[in-house]
Amino acid sequence: MGKADQSLDSLEREIEATRERLADTIDQLVYRSSPKTIARREVNAVKAYYVAPDGSPRTDHILKTAGVVAGVVAVMVALRTIVR
Repeated sequence: MGKADQSLDSLEREIEATRERLADTIDQLVYRSSPKTIARREVNAVKAYYVAPDGSPRTDHILKTAGVVAGVVAVMVALRTIVR
């Protein structure tokens, strides 16, 4: 086996390793961009915002959200009353 054969074998192994890494990367991208994965990730993020790791509700975050909703409703009612 000559030096050229070794270089060719080395190059083939390098190309195959690159193909495998590329295939793994594509698989990861397909998984991360799937709608089910995105939805699951977002649901978990919302749950983490409103529920502490020990399972208890995070009342401070719940109260902030309730306050924002109440404020938006109050503004809408006020605008509706003014426009009439």
